[in-house]
Amino acid sequence: MTFRKYLVLVAIIVFASFGDISLSHGMKHLGAISFAHWTALIAAVFNPWVALGIVLLLGFLACYLSALSWSDLTYVLPATSFGYVLLALLSIGLLHEKITLARWIGILLVSSGVAIVTRGPSATPRPGSETRAAGEEP
Repeated sequence: MTFRKYLVLVAIIVFASFGDISLSHGMKHLGAISFAHWTALIAAVFNPWVALGIVLLLGFLACYLSALSWSDLTYVLPATSFGYVLLALLSIGLLHEKITLARWIGILLVSSGVAIVTRGPSATPRPGSETRAAGEEP
């Protein structure tokens, strides 16, 4: 994989984590919203933290689509699972959330799969094709 592709994977992690943190922060300040009061959902979009979260998650989506164009989903999704660790750390530092030992164990178990999954090729070679897969280097 090239440096640019690693950069896209890092961008996915950062955009998703900070986008989720922004959405959570904004919605906690707005309070509980139900579908019975759908106008409050529309108003929530204009909260600056929620709007920032939406923009960051749009950046995540653009990077995610880019990564899926050159790599398999079974590579991209596990390779970006470090985002769970970053999200937990940001939740502690920025949202002052408490994370139990059981959650930490779960986060670390999921994230440890990255070492196994990323050892293989990032794209499955297509049958009948003698060219390298898009994500592989020569």
